Amino acid sequence: MTAQTGSDGPAAPEVSDRIGGRLLAMSLVLVLGTFMASLDSTIVNVGLPVLSVEFGASVTEVQWASTAYLLAVVAAAPTSGWLAERFGARRVWLAAVAVFLVGSLACALAWSTASLAAFRVLQGLGGGLLPPTGQALLARVAGKSRTGRIMSIVGVVPMLAPVLGPLAGGTLLEVADWPWLFLVNLPVGLVAMLLAAWLVPHVPAADRASRFDLRGAMLLSPGLAAVLFGLTDIGSAGRNTPIAVTALVAGAALLAAFLAHALRADRVPLVDPRLFRTPPLGAAVLALFVAAASVFGTMFLLPMYLQSGRGLSAWDAGLMLAPQGAGAVLGSLLVVKPLIDRVAPRTIVVTGFALIIAATVPLTQLAALSDGWLVAALLVRGLGTSMIASPVMTIVYTGVDPEWLPRASSVLSLVNYVGGAIGTAGLAVLLELRLTATGDVAASFSEAFWCVLGLCVLALAGALRLPKTAPSR
Repeated sequence: MTAQTGSDGPAAPEVSDRIGGRLLAMSLVLVLGTFMASLDSTIVNVGLPVLSVEFGASVTEVQWASTAYLLAVVAAAPTSGWLAERFGARRVWLAAVAVFLVGSLACALAWSTASLAAFRVLQGLGGGLLPPTGQALLARVAGKSRTGRIMSIVGVVPMLAPVLGPLAGGTLLEVADWPWLFLVNLPVGLVAMLLAAWLVPHVPAADRASRFDLRGAMLLSPGLAAVLFGLTDIGSAGRNTPIAVTALVAGAALLAAFLAHALRADRVPLVDPRLFRTPPLGAAVLALFVAAASVFGTMFLLPMYLQSGRGLSAWDAGLMLAPQGAGAVLGSLLVVKPLIDRVAPRTIVVTGFALIIAATVPLTQLAALSDGWLVAALLVRGLGTSMIASPVMTIVYTGVDPEWLPRASSVLSLVNYVGGAIGTAGLAVLLELRLTATGDVAASFSEAFWCVLGLCVLALAGALRLPKTAPSR
């Protein structure tokens, strides 16, 4: 097999079963971009009160800084597959980092809530392309024999972002002014670009890229953005219910129109819904969707409870949540990586959800839960979380042809973002209803965690449909 060369980077290496130092370094560079984009979706939330004072606006108005970013991310993610197919995943990834950094610099220079929201859109357009493009590029270079082990290292990153975001934001605001919430991205992104230009090989664009599905893009991206806006607004304290409902109805109509278009399209649609009917992709997507809803929902509930129910500062609440991130890292490196190629995906994922369920049960009794037991529950929950994303991504990435990897990756990113948004919004509405009805903080949060527990049980049932055979067989 002869390595191919390209004008925009080193040649793609010959694929072997061994994970060498160069592949590991490349994976860490690509995951650095993913981590930067994923972290930015949560790190700003800690700074909302500070930004409110800085711009003389209400927290609800400043909340648009987070909402605008998520809307742009969801709008950009569906196009990542076609862009990588047309221009090459490496070029798209580097361009996405550049756009993200320009947006970060602009955010740091914002002078009003409107300008900050506009610059966050630019930042989100780059951030929405980074995770799917980076993962597809990594899976393509690693090859099917090494994808599982590599994904066990990088797959935990999307789940770490909601854990580490509040802690990172609180740390920055302790030692620096609010612009550093965005400026911190610049050195990280520049280092990632320089290392990627050196380490990431050229993966050529498709020989015959499909025509861009313009009609599909005009239906899918605005539809997803409208649904996400409606869910976010309904879940916020200062929600405008008529506008939120209108956005949800409009978004649902656009998504229904996209579904009809995609099923009868005479060209490759932006996202092919028929993929979800292909075993085991449907079960894998369901597991990832519910895991995202559970993780993001939990990381929405716990910081609020620790600050309002137990009187902790934002910094102390972030420290209390850190064990979940530690559990995810330990589980990924010590459990998932050695087993992912030798044990059936169903076994790993079902075990992971069982651990998450066991660790969520104590959270339904928050009033009686000591700090020590809370830390232990979060550690176990992180361990279980690490056993979900990597096997699911391995199932998808090893089950599709290499040229379809960018499109499959865009689907997984969308599932993760939308699942997290739905979980957070649903729990926010339930929590506010219970707080209004009872006024009991601990009891209201505990009831919300019963819903999280129900989501995990549903996911466990769906995970039973995953493959029973180990990838090595």
